[in-house]
Amino acid sequence: MNIKRAKEEIKNTVKAYLAKDEFGEYIIPSVRQRPILLMGAPGIGKTAVMEQIAGECSIGLVSYSITHHTRQSAVGLPFISKKIYGGKEYSVTEYTMSEIIASVYDKITETGFKEGILFIDEVNCVSETLAPSMLQFLQAKTFGTHKVPEGWIIVTAGNPPEYNKSVREFDVVTLDRMKVINVEPDYDVWKEYAWRKGINGAILSYLDIKKSNFYIMENTVDGKRFVTARGWEDLSTVLDVYKKLGIKADENFVYQYLQHKKTAKDFANYIELYEKYRTDYNISNILNGNYSDEAVKKLENAPFDEKLSVIGLILSSLSESFRESFVEDLHTERLYTVLKEIRDKFQSPYCKDTDFKSIIETVIDDEKAVFDHKKKTNLIDKTESKAYNMTIENLENYINGALKKDLSNKDDVFQYIKEEFSNVVENRQNIINNTSEFLNNAFGFIEKTFGTGQEMVIFITELTANYYSVKFIKENGCDKYFEYNKELLFDEKEKSIIKDIENAKTEINLLF
Repeated sequence: MNIKRAKEEIKNTVKAYLAKDEFGEYIIPSVRQRPILLMGAPGIGKTAVMEQIAGECSIGLVSYSITHHTRQSAVGLPFISKKIYGGKEYSVTEYTMSEIIASVYDKITETGFKEGILFIDEVNCVSETLAPSMLQFLQAKTFGTHKVPEGWIIVTAGNPPEYNKSVREFDVVTLDRMKVINVEPDYDVWKEYAWRKGINGAILSYLDIKKSNFYIMENTVDGKRFVTARGWEDLSTVLDVYKKLGIKADENFVYQYLQHKKTAKDFANYIELYEKYRTDYNISNILNGNYSDEAVKKLENAPFDEKLSVIGLILSSLSESFRESFVEDLHTERLYTVLKEIRDKFQSPYCKDTDFKSIIETVIDDEKAVFDHKKKTNLIDKTESKAYNMTIENLENYINGALKKDLSNKDDVFQYIKEEFSNVVENRQNIINNTSEFLNNAFGFIEKTFGTGQEMVIFITELTANYYSVKFIKENGCDKYFEYNKELLFDEKEKSIIKDIENAKTEINLLF
C-alpha cells in the first residue's frame, strides 16, 4: 500500500488501542495490542508519518533508531540487589531503567501526554547482542525488566533485506505477534504532502514530467545508486536557501542528494530550463493579467513538457500566495483572540492597579508557553509556527508603540491597539484579494491558451491536491474553479466544497 493508506491504517490502530470502556479501561488489553511493523524502502516518509499521526491524535511521540543503541543503553545496566525468598536473603541481578523506556517517562513529564507512540526505526537491523532483547521487547513490550508504560503504543519500522545488508529476518513466532504493514513509494500520494510542505516548484514540475525518477533503487558494479522521497525533500530545502543566497545549483550539488548520476544531471539541467520558462513567459505578468497574445500563442504551440513546466510555474507561484493567505488568516485570528483577552484584563477590577505593559507581557508569556507546548508535542508545523511568531511580534510592537506615544491609560492604549490591529485585518484582506485576482488571472490565461483541454484538467487537479489552495477556495470562493471542476472532474468531494462555502467563516469583527 502507499504511505497515505499506511498512515490511515496506523491512525485507526492507534484509535482502537486507546479506546476505553465505561470504566476507563482499555477495550483492547495490552497483551492483544500487537506492535505495528511498518516495512518499506528507505526514505519514503515512515518517520514523517509518525510525527503527523502523533500530532493529529494529540498524543506523545518518542522516536529512536535502534541501530544507535547497544544492549546496555537499550536494556539498562546490571546491578546487584538483595531480595528475600523463602525467608532467606539472596543476591539478585537487576537492571537500571532502559534509556528508551526512561525517554517515554520524560516525554510524559515534558508534554503531559500520558498516551503516545514509541517509534523504533530500523528495528530489523539490531546488533547481534541486542537481538534477543529486541525480540523480547516486541513480544512482551519490555526492555530488560522495565515495561513500556500503559497507553503507549509500539510502532516499528524497517527496510526489506534488498535495501540493507544488516537486516536480520524475523521468525514466524515474532511476526505472528506483530501487525505488519508493507509500504511502497507513490509519487501522487507524496505530492499531496509536498504541496503542504512547500516543496520547491521545480522539483514538482520535473517529477510531473518524469514520475519514474521519483524513487529509484539500482544495484550497479559501482554500488547502490538511488533516489528517495527524503532526498527530494532535503534537496528542496537547500534549493530554496541557495536561491535566496544567489548560489547556483549545479549537477554536483544535486548529486549530493540524488545519488543517481543520470537523474541528478537531468534535474540540474531542468532547473535551468525551469527558470528560463519563468523569464520567457513572465509568470508574474500572467498572474497580474498582463500576459501578451504572443505568450499565449507560444505556449499553445509548445511541446507538452514545456506546457507542463509553465503550468507548474503558475501553480508554484499561486501556492506561495495561498500559503501566505493561510498564514495571515491564522495570524489575524490568533491575534484577535489574544486581544480580546487583553481587553478583558484591562477591564477587570483585579488588574486595576496593574500597568498595561505588565498585562500585555503576561499575555505574551502565555502565548509563548502555548507555542512551545505545541512545538514539543508535534501539534504545529512550520507554517503555523510563523503565524504564532507574527502574533508575538505584534504584541511586542504594541507595547513599544504605546510607550513611544507616552500612553498609560488602558482605554487609550487599547484604542491604539485597535487602530493598529485594523491595519493587520486590512493587510489580510489585501492578500486575500490579490490571491483571488492571481487565481482568476491564471484561469483566464489557461482558458485562453488551452480552452477546456487536458491542460485545464491538470491545472484543476493540482489545485484540488493542494491543501492550501482547497482551503483558500473553500473560504473565499472561485467561480472558475467550481465551473471547471464540475464540468471536467465530476469529483463528489470537491462538489461538497461548493456547499461548504455557504458556511464559510465571516470576516473578523473589529468591534470588540
